Amino acid sequence: MSKPFSQACANNQTIILDVLIPIFEYKKYALEVGSGTGQHGVFFARNMPHLSWQLSDRAQNHAGINLWVDDFPSPNLLPPILLDVLQDPWPISAYDAVYSSNTAHIMPWEAVVAMFSGIGKSLLSGGIFCLYGPMKYMGVLEAQSNVAFDTMLRQQNPCQGIREFWNINRLATQAGLELMQDNAMPANNRLIVWQKN
Repeated sequence: MSKPFSQACANNQTIILDVLIPIFEYKKYALEVGSGTGQHGVFFARNMPHLSWQLSDRAQNHAGINLWVDDFPSPNLLPPILLDVLQDPWPISAYDAVYSSNTAHIMPWEAVVAMFSGIGKSLLSGGIFCLYGPMKYMGVLEAQSNVAFDTMLRQQNPCQGIREFWNINRLATQAGLELMQDNAMPANNRLIVWQKN
């Protein structure tokens, strides 16, 4: 198979890294939920060598992720583990950092709920969760590109769609997480940061 590639990942990884570096500076064990192509994990592990980076995704994405791992190995980059948030048990290991990119608007809502619940249980006290992707605020999508993207997602699958920030933040609160930052990012995305109480 050919190695999967996301242009969006290539475009945004450097600016995401700039936000993650100070947030993850003193963290040691990171779990990436929904590693997708594997591009982000490979890039972040290489640029934050102090941080053990655990890739994870559903089984069908592992072959593609492993192609990236094989081409860009790092001592601190761990091969993907199985994690379907609605089916698989969460890893027993406790993490002090969790990262997920472009998952909340692709998963059905019940999976988003399960993801936050699992993260709340897996994160150590004081641990950080960073979620990247587009968000709706008070029911409004300001950027026309996000309106079009949301429409496309919902036509593709009614369970998908750009989520309301306040609903997402409520899930975080229920999981024992406190909002720290809501960073505006290029292409009308956000990088939201919570800390476990």
